[in-house]
Amino acid sequence: MPHDSFTQREFLQPWADKITRESGGRIRFHFFPEMQLGGKPTQLIDQTRSGTADVVWALPGYSSGAYPLTGVFELPFMNHSAEASSQALWDFLEKNGQREYQGIKLLATHITDSAVLHTRKHPIRTTADFAALRIRTSNAVQSRMISLFGGQPQIIPINQLPAALARGLVDGAVVPWDVATSVKLQERVKFHTETAPEMPKLMYSALVLAMSKARYDSLPADLQQIIDANSGRTLSGYAGRLWDTYGTDAGHRLAYEKNNDVMVLDTQEQNRWMELARSLDGDWVSEAGKQGYANGIGLLKEARQMVEKYNSVTPASPR
Repeated sequence: MPHDSFTQREFLQPWADKITRESGGRIRFHFFPEMQLGGKPTQLIDQTRSGTADVVWALPGYSSGAYPLTGVFELPFMNHSAEASSQALWDFLEKNGQREYQGIKLLATHITDSAVLHTRKHPIRTTADFAALRIRTSNAVQSRMISLFGGQPQIIPINQLPAALARGLVDGAVVPWDVATSVKLQERVKFHTETAPEMPKLMYSALVLAMSKARYDSLPADLQQIIDANSGRTLSGYAGRLWDTYGTDAGHRLAYEKNNDVMVLDTQEQNRWMELARSLDGDWVSEAGKQGYANGIGLLKEARQMVEKYNSVTPASPR
């Protein structure tokens, strides 16, 4: 992500500054945005294992199939609120994710604001509008969903998306507002489609703030305590709340400044989308089984229960 992105400005930098203050300057952070340490976005988590980076903010979904338990929170129409589901994701991985994150100390887990459909020339109001459209996706689940709706998915890293749109290599993208505005997507497209009010959101991307376990273990106990006090479920919920409150408002404002059209699905049409996407639950259970998680049905049920637990005490995110 760019050095001046919302993520850097509102989440990572304040978090790092707080730890530096509380440690009396004994812990300091040096940021390397936009993959300045080399490698690809798919390799970020492994960079903490190899020692290339001490801490990364990463999208596990880029590494198709490698993080199935994280991916369950990216299923379509699973979540209503980033704040609620970010805390649920933390609890779920704390209980079940040890194998998935060997050699990693998770500092926070969160989901973005909901993905929105952004298109260059053709507005999307119904599944029929997807026909023959080439839609950028960020992970395998998004790709299968777009295929079910009739589109042609293409997994493209976010830093390559503006150029792909400008060159006509794709017709649109599934991207949350905060990411879309960070790469000025509103300048490359004309139409934006959101889900119906008070209904589940299209889908979210799950991210982790992850630290090298070896680097963490090398720190004195008092510095470990400072990191622990500024990590975990509380930080995860805070991150989700940031994305709930910032993404949609900023996205709408910047889209309207370009005279773009922001459309909202009607309830009946969204119900049709949700029915089509239901088969992806079974796909996830099957793939989790291939990764050695025999109780995929139970894990999916547990994840949904954790989401509902936090939904019951957390306001729904804005549209």
